Amino acid sequence: MGVKVRYWKGAWWVFVNHNGRRKAKQIGDRETATRIAQAIREKLARRELNLGDGADGEVLRSYAATWLQHAKLTLKASTVTFYHGHLAQHILPALGNRKVRDLRRIDCRELVFNCRAKGLKVSTVRGIVRTLSTVLSQAVEDEILPANPALRMGKHLRQADDPEPQIDPFTRAEASRVLEVAREYLPEWYPWMLTGFRTGMRLGELLGLQWCDIDWRARHLLIARNIVRSQLTTPKNHQRRRIDLSRQLAVVLRLWRRQQRAAWLKRGEPLPPWVFASVCGTALDESNVRKAFNRILDRAELRRRGPHQMRHTFASLLLAAGEPITYVSRQLGHRDSAITLRVYAHWLPDTTMQKGVDRLDDPKRPATPAQPEALTESEKNQLSRMNAVVSRVGIEPTTRRLRVCCSAN
Repeated sequence: MGVKVRYWKGAWWVFVNHNGRRKAKQIGDRETATRIAQAIREKLARRELNLGDGADGEVLRSYAATWLQHAKLTLKASTVTFYHGHLAQHILPALGNRKVRDLRRIDCRELVFNCRAKGLKVSTVRGIVRTLSTVLSQAVEDEILPANPALRMGKHLRQADDPEPQIDPFTRAEASRVLEVAREYLPEWYPWMLTGFRTGMRLGELLGLQWCDIDWRARHLLIARNIVRSQLTTPKNHQRRRIDLSRQLAVVLRLWRRQQRAAWLKRGEPLPPWVFASVCGTALDESNVRKAFNRILDRAELRRRGPHQMRHTFASLLLAAGEPITYVSRQLGHRDSAITLRVYAHWLPDTTMQKGVDRLDDPKRPATPAQPEALTESEKNQLSRMNAVVSRVGIEPTTRRLRVCCSAN
């Protein structure tokens, strides 16, 4: 049982949770809400307030809807969208009409198996389970469930024969080809693509970049905004960071600003705050960006990849060039360099010319001709006598008879 007073959407509310039945009532001010909440507690204690005995209980669909409304007050818009998508597409169609208090671990396990049977990726199923577990954790806190049945589902989320997901960055030649095609055939997209390849920004960070975020003198960008599904929010992990601006990119962006300022002045309107604005002066739409990116890849005769691969290309090329992993990690905005190492370990250059396994071999002996073993004294005497009878011109010993014959002739 619980009666709580909360401030939500500019008003004070009284939330009642009794035997699995939830009620909410908007009250004008805090004092009135507190007084009404105390009266409800007293009536519930005397069993004078009829909220039902909770035999039927609240179904997951209505409970999740209320939970999602409360989540909007404390979570980022992108996180709420993440939860809402999993609930609407996978969880509620399977378990939405089930009573929250009746959910068991077998129900969560069946949800996992059904999602895997649909061919969903393990990462997607893991997000679905995380969403369900978050909702049911609130149910445990509300004393509807004794324990969360969706916890510790890891053994049901193993990869099996599914291949490990791999990043697919562009090579240096491919990146140059893409930028060349964009500059020649779609010049209005060239500054945007060059910024993606030279900074490693996330797609939402590219869309949310404003002119005031550029420090031209120090040559760096400030990442302060992120646009996810047309909603303006903070960067991932609420982390503001600075990204170095290359000389080439600084020149291109200066020229782009000059062109945009002239174009908007011709229309009689001021320059929009967005570095990459739409024709209406608003931030670019994510779907339109992806379509333009695919058009450029098709024109360059390269296989289609998402814009996020520009970020992977930025990191892999820097690491291959020998830049410290700590520097690359700061540019990418990772909380820990271990994350960068785990994702991009294959692109780290080999700084050793000698193969590591060679260190296990025995130390090399000097490559000199083998020396004969030491001779005994008797062996030395025999060798000396043999040398005395061996001729300098051959191995046959000379004899007196031969010398006499030779002298007679």
